[in-house]
Amino acid sequence: MEVEAYIARRVLDCYWQDDVNCATTTLRVLSELYGVSLEKQVLHSAVGLHGAGGFAAQCGLVEGGLLFIGILGAERKLTPEAIISCCYHFARTFEARFGSLLCSQLRPEGFIADNPPHLCEALTAQAISFAALYIKNSPEFACLESTCST
Repeated sequence: MEVEAYIARRVLDCYWQDDVNCATTTLRVLSELYGVSLEKQVLHSAVGLHGAGGFAAQCGLVEGGLLFIGILGAERKLTPEAIISCCYHFARTFEARFGSLLCSQLRPEGFIADNPPHLCEALTAQAISFAALYIKNSPEFACLESTCST
């Protein structure tokens, strides 16, 4: 199955079957793509990372990607400095690609009390595809090319 189609299907499942947020969805899908097991505590920690619990601050799509970079980096024995550098460049390129790191600016209708759930479904699929390709093409993770199906 094409990676983008896989990501779109998994985002749909995470949002509409499991009713989890964007950060948790990002962590789950990236971990599947890269074959990394996630501990329940990691997923529990992401429960409030959708714009800082709805505060509309940093987007959970960014946070989920950053968390996964740290998890994968540690698993692949990258130095803390290499992980930090990768996170910095991920955030910078995410902002350049999507225009912001803030949920309040990325969410299609902002935050209105009567918004329907999961407004960011299409954006989530795009952001996870972006993160998977970023990791695959990142110099810090260059040795991982064979481990991801992107």
